[in-house]
Amino acid sequence: MTDIKFYNTASRKKEVFTPLDPSNVRMYACGPTVYDFAHIGNGRTAVTFDLVFRLLRYHYGADHVTYARNITDVEDKIIARAQERGVSIADITRETTRIYQEDMYALGNLAPTIEPRATAHIGDMVSMIETLIDKGNAYAAEGHVLFSVDSHASYGQLSGRSVDEMIAGARVEVAPYKKSPMDFVLWKPSTEDQPGWDSPWGKGRPGWHIECSAMSAHHLGITFDLHGGGVDLAFPHHENELAQSRCAHDGTDMAAIWMHGGYLQVDGQKMSKSLGNFLTVHDLVEKWPGEALRLHLLMTHYRQPLNWTEAGVREAKTVLDRWYRLLGGRLDAAPQEALPPDFIAAFSDDVNTPQALAVMHDLANKAGQGDQAAADLLLSSGRLLGLFSMSAAEWARWQPKGAEIDAAAVEALIKARADARSQKNFKEADRIRDELKDMGVAIEDGPDGTTWRTDR
Repeated sequence: MTDIKFYNTASRKKEVFTPLDPSNVRMYACGPTVYDFAHIGNGRTAVTFDLVFRLLRYHYGADHVTYARNITDVEDKIIARAQERGVSIADITRETTRIYQEDMYALGNLAPTIEPRATAHIGDMVSMIETLIDKGNAYAAEGHVLFSVDSHASYGQLSGRSVDEMIAGARVEVAPYKKSPMDFVLWKPSTEDQPGWDSPWGKGRPGWHIECSAMSAHHLGITFDLHGGGVDLAFPHHENELAQSRCAHDGTDMAAIWMHGGYLQVDGQKMSKSLGNFLTVHDLVEKWPGEALRLHLLMTHYRQPLNWTEAGVREAKTVLDRWYRLLGGRLDAAPQEALPPDFIAAFSDDVNTPQALAVMHDLANKAGQGDQAAADLLLSSGRLLGLFSMSAAEWARWQPKGAEIDAAAVEALIKARADARSQKNFKEADRIRDELKDMGVAIEDGPDGTTWRTDR
């Protein structure tokens, strides 16, 4: 079987992946802080690690891969949003979590094996913090507990930064109770109107970094195979996770491989609400099929910067329009298991989706020339990438929300056109075709009659 290779941020090179336990391959990806809708950059990260999950399932079997993606449901942004809206924190996190899960499903992502919530693991966090204090790696001060960066000699190795450099460029709160500017919060005190839990240091709540260390250790073990997230998380989040986990577990590494996805821009600019280019997955899946959004993401290698454009999404949809038409009735058949070796080689080589898609384009060209085996391979390859979840008719008739076409009216016009043609009234038939086109409907005449699809 083809070796899997992943680029490991920790070693700065691509490595052959050898699981710690092939019967239980374990991966963790940082999930959302549930105070607002996920933007398309968050969606890119979720798609990236869904692809890793699918690749590992293909190689080791679906029952032998465990994927944990957490939900951060206690954090200062959540508290602020709840106060802003005048609702409870539970209301904010429950609704935002539901929408996040629906939006990630719309992008074609499989549900993770485990989706732990931070608030369900406070005991694990308190226990880990106590261990860090006992080992001399953390200290309590004024109701806070902080990790002592100076106590961990290899701090900065993951992100490739020196402590001096980090201090010089850091935007950190230099609070009077900190022994060093780089020390970070493990536990913070809560006021009466903030969520809080009893602890040896008083009522409080965890810092962000300790959450992932505690949840991953609880569900995947002290050391697991792969830890992922966006490149923006390499520092400080993952650097801090790694430091506290190593110190709590006697120097044992947290993950064998660290993977990070590249940045995403919109029309060549950083995405921000102030620029008016902040794109949420929730809004995008109302305008475009989720598979078109997914394919646009797959066209750029996950480690490279991605420039998100509407033209790129339109191109992805055009490609899928063609592939769906080529596959037709095959989409309703039982899944094919055969996969092209060159496709698997590309996908296994650090999730090289652009090269895997190049193989699929070649298969589509052959399928267009009547090669039935190529069509079968195109279908199986696409499904491994999370594509081709619809029937040909469902894809053809997908419509943006708010711009729905009346299917009954379309069918009536197609019948009227057929009647006009049978009466050799071709002027009327052409008029009806133009009317359908103005409605955003494309029709195709074939031996089995006229079929239609949306053309927007």
